[in-house]
Amino acid sequence: MIGLNTAAVYILQTIGSIYLLVVLLRFILQLVRADFYNPLSQFIVRATQPLLKPLRKVIPGLAGLDLASLVLAILVQLLLMALTLLLMGYGLGNPLQLLIWSIIGVTALFLKVFFFALIISVILSWVAQGSHNPAVELINQICEPLLVPIRRVLPSMGGLDFSPIVAFLILNLIDMLVIRNLAVMTGMYQGLSLAI
Repeated sequence: MIGLNTAAVYILQTIGSIYLLVVLLRFILQLVRADFYNPLSQFIVRATQPLLKPLRKVIPGLAGLDLASLVLAILVQLLLMALTLLLMGYGLGNPLQLLIWSIIGVTALFLKVFFFALIISVILSWVAQGSHNPAVELINQICEPLLVPIRRVLPSMGGLDFSPIVAFLILNLIDMLVIRNLAVMTGMYQGLSLAI
């Protein structure tokens, strides 16, 4: 029975985390004003529309932010955590604590999306510079709002762009000093979220 529960948790977290990533990408794409005619953007829109459409009737956007997709991401994370706890035999626990853990998990995943987008962007700048692949364009659109303010502050280094290194440092510091400390302070179980 323990093996079946472990397998169920693995499948639940894998499928749930993929959908959570897609929902959070919907929020991020609107946040960075990415091209919604990009084929990957269209996939993300279609995958999230069934759950977002009714939620948008209740939760409107605010100052260009798609709050409904952010709330949906938190709800998906909350559902994943609750089901994981049940399958692991811990019961549901405190709903407020689950909500806090969900917000921490979504925030950690938000940072990881930018972190891995930066890694992919740096690698692609070496091997596929100037590519017009839809995935490459989308990754660059995700990274640029993070890199532009750093480039304004960082002096020119003779054609070398060190802004991704500074962005990596900032993202890692936020993760280490804020997200992980919040997870520890709230007693968050590490097995609940793949993002932490």
